[in-house]
Amino acid sequence: MIKVINSLLGKFLGNKADRDLKEIQPLLEKINKIYPQLATDTNDELRARTTKFRQAIQDRVETERNRIAELTQLMDSSPDMDFVEKENHFEEIDKLKKRITSEIEIALEEVLPEAFAVVRETARRLKENPTLEVTASNMDRDLATTKDYVMIQGDKAIWKNAWNAAGSLVTWDMVHYDVQLIGGIML
Repeated sequence: MIKVINSLLGKFLGNKADRDLKEIQPLLEKINKIYPQLATDTNDELRARTTKFRQAIQDRVETERNRIAELTQLMDSSPDMDFVEKENHFEEIDKLKKRITSEIEIALEEVLPEAFAVVRETARRLKENPTLEVTASNMDRDLATTKDYVMIQGDKAIWKNAWNAAGSLVTWDMVHYDVQLIGGIML
């Protein structure tokens, strides 16, 4: 009897996988619309998009972080502050931290389609080229000291598409399929 009821409900409401896919489909369509447009970006322009994502997220929570710093400074500089006043400041800080978390989630959802398209385009470039050249960042310079797949030549960083993993040479050889993007979205 329960199987019959579940079957009828499934026909009217769909199963969870169908509902999840229906919810994700618009994001996948946005990713697939943005992706081909990235082919004309230089490697540095493609990399700069990630910097833009980070900055957009930071900008979104700047006011809250500044207020937390202000309250923390106020409490640190006032060791004789009244207990109730201090408790009120801690409560405000807790509320601000929750708001920051919420705002970051919203910002991540907003950049998700472009960010996933950037990942897919980067994967395509790594698959098609033995190396990628970008303007060297501090991160590139740090990695080049410990990783053999990143080299610094003047102001450029050269990233190889192959590296040693557990004693075996691994070469990047894939571009993310839609189903892989769906898996990433659902995480």
